[in-house]
Amino acid sequence: MNALLEVSRISKRFGPTIALDNVSMTAQAGRVLALIGENGAGKSTLLKTLSGAHRPDHGTMSIDGQSYRPAGPIDARSRGVAIVYQELTLAPDLSIEDNIMLGRSGTVAGTLLRSRQRQRVQKAMDQVGLSSISPKARTGDQSVATQQLIEVARALVSDAKIILFDEPTSSLPAADVDRLFQIVDTLRSRGLAIIYISHFLEEVRRIADDYAVLRDGHSVGAGQLSQISDDQIISLMVGRDVDDLFPAVPHEIGSARLDIDRLTAAPVPHNVSLSLRRGEIFGVAGLVGAGRTELLRCLFAMQPTRSGTVRLDGRPLPQRINARRRAGLGLLSEDRKTEGLAQNLSITENLSMGNHQRYSTLGCLNLNARSEDAKRWIEKVEIKAQHPNQCVAELSGGNQQKVALARLLAQDAEIYLLDEPTKGIDVGTKAEIYRIMGQLAAQGKTVVFVSSYLPELLAVCDRVGVMSRGRMTEVRVTKDWNEEELMLAALAATEDE
Repeated sequence: MNALLEVSRISKRFGPTIALDNVSMTAQAGRVLALIGENGAGKSTLLKTLSGAHRPDHGTMSIDGQSYRPAGPIDARSRGVAIVYQELTLAPDLSIEDNIMLGRSGTVAGTLLRSRQRQRVQKAMDQVGLSSISPKARTGDQSVATQQLIEVARALVSDAKIILFDEPTSSLPAADVDRLFQIVDTLRSRGLAIIYISHFLEEVRRIADDYAVLRDGHSVGAGQLSQISDDQIISLMVGRDVDDLFPAVPHEIGSARLDIDRLTAAPVPHNVSLSLRRGEIFGVAGLVGAGRTELLRCLFAMQPTRSGTVRLDGRPLPQRINARRRAGLGLLSEDRKTEGLAQNLSITENLSMGNHQRYSTLGCLNLNARSEDAKRWIEKVEIKAQHPNQCVAELSGGNQQKVALARLLAQDAEIYLLDEPTKGIDVGTKAEIYRIMGQLAAQGKTVVFVSSYLPELLAVCDRVGVMSRGRMTEVRVTKDWNEEELMLAALAATEDE
């Protein structure tokens, strides 16, 4: 095998935090290397170092045997290294074409040759399945899934030899995930080296040839995937055995708690009727755009409804966020970046947001009590941070998700509306989130769990309902579902009433 990229004893420090400590790995031409590790293990920092966004403090890198130490992202691209980030890095007000060619536009005598540029753009868009969309279309008007594919097209147009993928499927529906994997297979067949971060081990098995595991900024294992089991990978990741990825917490389902009657909004949901019970974990499956997120937003009064009622313990709830929050409803948004967290505030400030009355006496805020509570939640959900006053924007995506979940738990709600709570979370922390959900149910709380990951719905939930085209088409107890039936129900066309 041809070692296209070699990394030797790379270290990177941010103040007192050591993000990478003597990390070494090799990426082969024509193979996919899965970079695996818990949130905060250093995976994204390593990719940013490879892509020129960070400069290493120590260590060496080489491409094709030539020393590689990029001065910045543009230098990295010129050396054949492109990256597709987990968080979108597009300019929403620019066209798709301008985003794909951003930083790569060539001119002749100061003139931009649009026709020649558009041929390159169209070729890249065709490769990722975006041939039906005009390159002139505004990027911000496209769906999140389409924007993720635009990011991939931007990497393809750079004639890269090495492409780095940082959780590229996190915002993609199943059909687009399959398309992305086809693209990766094509790139592999052309002799490119692919470095791929994912928290889904079945996804890693499906796409990768080799693996490298990071834990707390250290290299702890590497080799061919065919020679290691999932249990061994997980043990390397977390430094201990994880006996049960889907821990079961005994809980009893009680009487009806939240009753939804023919809830309708524009454009979705349509005529959703459902009764949620005490001590129940209710899963919601469906494709992107089916109305799952919109249903939760309607329940929390974040999206206005056209008709229908929501009753808690038999009492209608006012169509106001504050009223529903006071009644005991809490929402974890899927979009942590713009809705779930205040990125410019500290972990402590985010954890206490909306819950200041707990620390306030006669208008004075007890900062010590707030700080102690923050430390407790940081420890409980294992947020990896330098200190409680660290800015949330400085955390990894997975640790940001933990902060958002901890803030909701701190509110001690009665009805938990969780929209993709395990998105971007490592397997060890997922197990802890499942355990927390079970504990909430054991306390008599009601948990509504939206997820695109069918195995966790089937493993964790008491009942699962499937949404298709804005309607709740079918609800069954979990033992009566399997993955194939859930997918078929999600794809089923719903006749107009």
